Amino acid sequence: MRKLIIASVMVLLPMLSQASGGGVHLEKANVDISDQASLQRGAKTFMNYCLSCHSAAFQRYNRMGADLGLTDKQVAANLMFASDKVGDTMTAAMPAGEAKKWFGKSPPDLSVIARARGADWLFTYFNSFYADEKRPFGVNNTVFPDVGMPHVLVDLEGGLKKPVFKTENHGGHETKVITGFEPPVSVEYEEITRDLTNFLVYVGEPAQLKRKQMGFWVLLFLGVFFVIAYMMKKEYWKDIH
Repeated sequence: MRKLIIASVMVLLPMLSQASGGGVHLEKANVDISDQASLQRGAKTFMNYCLSCHSAAFQRYNRMGADLGLTDKQVAANLMFASDKVGDTMTAAMPAGEAKKWFGKSPPDLSVIARARGADWLFTYFNSFYADEKRPFGVNNTVFPDVGMPHVLVDLEGGLKKPVFKTENHGGHETKVITGFEPPVSVEYEEITRDLTNFLVYVGEPAQLKRKQMGFWVLLFLGVFFVIAYMMKKEYWKDIH
């Protein structure tokens, strides 16, 4: 019974984490891991803007290249900045000791961040940085309040957004709530963050590309087998019934 309870909790954890967003509305990521062009663009953004601090240590460059339709030469020429061997895992370019000194702690590995947080959370997080002079790096985030990292995609976004507040009254206490940004998030930047989210969803479970393709054929086989098995059953039992 205890093992059954533990197994049930482990199954529910990803769904619970995806459902949690700290009370913040999460935008739909609408990612598609079968879109190789999107995955390639997301990989490029990840390598250029994320891998300097964050690792994806469960993913190998050559495995990524094979899944994304890229040769080893293309991966080495365009997507490898922190390693020399295409068979290496994606380790961060920044030494862990230096990262801890600059940020207070080492930036987390992002191999399974999409499975832990959910695609919608990541997509909304990337789009929710705003200017906040009170924070060490001058930015904050509506999804992750008091975030400890800079807005590394700020150049792609075209600058920092300013929060738009409204005042709400709760039991006689007035609080300011962020309702949007000025200027609003552009469609072009949303496409960049959607591609990046798509790539991180892929990294969280690279086998899902083949698993979903295989699942179609398995279900088709079971459907055909069911028809054959049912016909055999009728033939064997016709004299009894």
